[in-house]
Amino acid sequence: MTESNFSLKKIEISVSEAEKRTGRNAMNMQETYTAYLIETRSVEHSDGQSVLTDSLWRRCSAFEWLRNYLLVYYPHVVVPPLPEKRAEFVWHKLSADNMDPDFVERRRIGLENFLLRLASHPILCRDKIFYLFLTQEGNWKETVNETGFQLKADSRLKALNATFRVKNPDKRFIELKHYSDELQSVISHLLRVRARVADRLYGVYKVHGNYGRVFSEWSAIEKEMGDGLQSAGHHMDVYASSIDDILEDEEHYADQLKEYLFYAEALRAVCRKHELMQYDLEMAAQDLASKKQQCEELATGGELFSIWGVTTQLFGQETPEQREARIKMLEEQIKEGEQQLKSKNLEGREFVKNAWADIERFKEQKNHDLKEALISYAVMQISMCKKGIQVWTNAKECFSKM
Repeated sequence: MTESNFSLKKIEISVSEAEKRTGRNAMNMQETYTAYLIETRSVEHSDGQSVLTDSLWRRCSAFEWLRNYLLVYYPHVVVPPLPEKRAEFVWHKLSADNMDPDFVERRRIGLENFLLRLASHPILCRDKIFYLFLTQEGNWKETVNETGFQLKADSRLKALNATFRVKNPDKRFIELKHYSDELQSVISHLLRVRARVADRLYGVYKVHGNYGRVFSEWSAIEKEMGDGLQSAGHHMDVYASSIDDILEDEEHYADQLKEYLFYAEALRAVCRKHELMQYDLEMAAQDLASKKQQCEELATGGELFSIWGVTTQLFGQETPEQREARIKMLEEQIKEGEQQLKSKNLEGREFVKNAWADIERFKEQKNHDLKEALISYAVMQISMCKKGIQVWTNAKECFSKM
């Protein structure tokens, strides 16, 4: 398996284990972190023979490093998000501790999903740094640093400035930004509702355990009814304890929703990049127009109220040779500015074309994934209700035999 044909082969990727470790951070202070075991295996080798599994350990910061690199080098791509670092929208029985075993397990699944998203993406799957992330354990971070991606990253202040100062934003990207805000808001509300329902459902199920205790106590004082009451109490105990597994399964569907909660920010990142490019284009056009105006004023002598005109009044009249040199310099700057403006226009059109193609791909993926998640959640709720009916049906039979 080589780097050039990595994306053309069928690859199995899994994050199979999570391990708690301790070590020294950049400040030479001891810290506790979680490392994850990544395993890769080609389904079929070029000669038809099976290939041994490659495996290496990565900590969460390496996943973040990879995604930050992809954001810089593929600004037109809706880069898949990483799972949450700390549990959000949890019901009261879940721990918000990022070292909690249940949370670490869900994060392991989320990180595996992140890698599978990258591997299935038509562009990102071909990236060399991503390939090395999966196969090169030592010096991988140094290899990423050599790309210089940190120097190419846009500053937040520059992005914010572009947002407020761009004069001719693309309406499609404005609408996309509004949509991402609304999507984030809707999914946030849905997750909050689900957490409240889980809290109340947990209470209702656990209260049923009181039935089991009461029926068991009652059976002790009855002869003919004792066996029936004892059996009914057992069914109530089973019903009360079943909620733990039910809500654990629910967290899987909640995590699927959370992925698209974080995808909303990935959409906004594409919009911000377009705003930056549009702002740079407008500034280049404005600078070019200013230079053309200066050149025209110099050529006609009408520069009284220009910067050069004020300078002439302060420091004296310039010679014809000086004026000619200035005109020649401006003409060169204008020619260079026209080339830059043409290049920025082409770059902007290419960005819009590629970005919109990936956005359409993302929309199809989102519609499919959320549809499947909501259907599966509904099926799980139906199954839960059927189990409840079965418990009370069994209890009824116990009562009938008394």
